[in-house]
Amino acid sequence: MILNRIWISFFVIAFIVALIKVTLFLFGHPEYGGLDVFPAMVNATYTSSRAAAEVAIGLTGAITLWMGLMKIGEKAGVIGFLSKLVGPVFSKLFPGIPKDHPAHGQIMMNFSANMLGIGNAATPLGLKAMESMQEINPEKEKASNAQIMFLVMNTAGFTLIPVTIMALRAEWQAKQGLPVDPTDVFVPILIASYCALVAGVAFTAIRQHILDQKLGIILLAASAFIGSIVYGFAVASPESRQHISSIAGNMLLFGVIVTFLLTAAVKKVNVYEAFIEGAKEGFNTVIKIIPYLVGMLVGIGVFRACGALDYLTTGIAWCFYHLGVNTDFVDSLPVAFMKPLSGGGTQGITVDILKNAGANSFTGRLSSIIYASADTTFYIVALYFGSVGIKRTRYAVTAGLVADLAGIVAGILVAYLFFH
Repeated sequence: MILNRIWISFFVIAFIVALIKVTLFLFGHPEYGGLDVFPAMVNATYTSSRAAAEVAIGLTGAITLWMGLMKIGEKAGVIGFLSKLVGPVFSKLFPGIPKDHPAHGQIMMNFSANMLGIGNAATPLGLKAMESMQEINPEKEKASNAQIMFLVMNTAGFTLIPVTIMALRAEWQAKQGLPVDPTDVFVPILIASYCALVAGVAFTAIRQHILDQKLGIILLAASAFIGSIVYGFAVASPESRQHISSIAGNMLLFGVIVTFLLTAAVKKVNVYEAFIEGAKEGFNTVIKIIPYLVGMLVGIGVFRACGALDYLTTGIAWCFYHLGVNTDFVDSLPVAFMKPLSGGGTQGITVDILKNAGANSFTGRLSSIIYASADTTFYIVALYFGSVGIKRTRYAVTAGLVADLAGIVAGILVAYLFFH
């Protein structure tokens, strides 16, 4: 229901803003308005719908590949083994999923891929996990508690290896003649994205009445583990950070593939047939998600094209300025506002900031932290829920936005701590 209201709001707000701009222009205030706003919004509907189709086509290969590999892992019993391994932890977060259900292993692999910054692998793994949870969902058009918790864990965007932003920073540091150290924001990103994860999980656990002493201990233990990793990277040299990040992520990813294949071969599974069976399911999933992606990305594109996002940023800057708060963070807010809406749009804004403000400026670093501190909530909702036909998202969007907000606020605070 909330997703329906937000989607309608994109168009209504865009229309009102555009109407005001045209009216101001016609009454002699061209500095506040213009006649090109409606053509820009209409053009945004076409470019956004085309972008949605391109995203789906771009996902086709990865989804088909990983759905096929997951089918091999399932028939080989690897997914079942992983389910038992993480059972004690995931049984607290996902009490609605039976202990030995394959969804546990799929969720763990999706979460691991996200942590390692392997987005192309995480998405198809996530779609498979959502499909498995849908099989035991008694109300097929309504998101289950397990599906909401899973979605929030994805929207939190917790990552140990933020590959994309490190690549962007390295590129612009080199272009601007700066010392190339793309990992200079690594620790702040880790802290901010972990805060997003904890906030999202805690909010969802409270809503689902599953936050108890045992779950609290799990969260504390996880925090201690993350703290040790943060410390290890903090004392390592920049070169070591880059090498560890690159080697660990790719080694683990390829190791998973080889493990699936060898285990299946030992158990006499027809590996190729299993792969084709899963790959066909992956292709069908891609077809299902296209309408949901088109609808969401078009709404976001119109909202951005009318200038409403810029007005929102300016208004916030004015408020903080008059409260006497340092407003250096405001220049990075477009990244924060766009992040829940569009990954591509966020990347475009971030690149623009790195180009104009400088990769090693406070704004450039804060924008990089925000970029990697959470994921695109509305895209993930449209993608994951759309893939299984869920129409009633309940409080999933709210929980995802709570995680986003926690990541953004934490990102701003750690940026001031590290770089201001």
